[in-house]
Amino acid sequence: MAVYTEVSMDEASVLFDQLQLGQLQSLVGCAGGIENTNYFASTDQGEFVLTLFERLTAEQLPYYLRLMKHLAVQGIPAPNPATNANGDVLHALNGKPASVVNRLSGKSELNPEPTHCAQLGAMLAKMHLAAESFSMRQDNLRGITWWNETAPVILPFLSTEETDLLQSELAYQNHVASGAAYTALPRGPIHADLFRDNALFVAPTVLGEASQLSGFFDFYFAGNDALLFDIAVCLNDWCVDLDSGALKLPQSQALIQAYASVRPLHTAERQLLPAMARAGALRFWISRLWDKHLPREASMLQAHDPGRFERVLRQRISNPLNVEILFTNPVHAP
Repeated sequence: MAVYTEVSMDEASVLFDQLQLGQLQSLVGCAGGIENTNYFASTDQGEFVLTLFERLTAEQLPYYLRLMKHLAVQGIPAPNPATNANGDVLHALNGKPASVVNRLSGKSELNPEPTHCAQLGAMLAKMHLAAESFSMRQDNLRGITWWNETAPVILPFLSTEETDLLQSELAYQNHVASGAAYTALPRGPIHADLFRDNALFVAPTVLGEASQLSGFFDFYFAGNDALLFDIAVCLNDWCVDLDSGALKLPQSQALIQAYASVRPLHTAERQLLPAMARAGALRFWISRLWDKHLPREASMLQAHDPGRFERVLRQRISNPLNVEILFTNPVHAP
């Protein structure tokens, strides 16, 4: 989240009135993230998140918003976009496309334990199954086509070692994508950005129990792609040592086994999980390099360190995922 477009209380109040969400009482800009302008809004009817979209177009946005609404209706704890009298989920504010969603309760678990990873894995699988009935389709806009287009733009900023790694890994991923196993991967709508700070947990009601998953949010990188890519993205964030990029085995086992207990992995998915883990690391390394070297202005902006995913990528290459080991221990109950 960030603030690129300033919004006043009076300006936001007009939209909230149109959506019949109550009288606006406070509006606070959100720090963190880099794509859109976000505000936390409070009204006499509840808590909401106001988003103004800075890169996505009005033509692209209905996919994300309708997907969130579809998932929410299916019982997945996703934000539910507010509609106007015509049933529209996409609105406009200060010349930008805009949405308002309910603010989910809880806070992110920034040091997830196996039990949190198990809950994440099980709910991710449920989300994939719920999304099967979603009728709209849009490709993952940060998929391999984008990697190939963006790499030449950032190469002039990189060291020789970084350039060699980027070019060799991109060649490898293009080779994988041309194979029969990749073609056989199950596909559908995926979140594509489900980091630990894009999920929320509420405190336990019983002392000594783990916090409970209360929601996924920030679906604005979602798109139709291999379901396995979603799993890989989660493994690379939820189950790693942030300093080294190395996988934490208990967290990885918990996530994979809990996911597979809801939606068993296909043969092609087991085969390509190591390669897809590398793909997930490459995707975020490229995007963070792009944001670092070609930044946009924002009044509240916290750029992410690209070195984190360079380390993850090097780890996935030198220590490929061992799929059999991921399934050796008992499932951690979500």
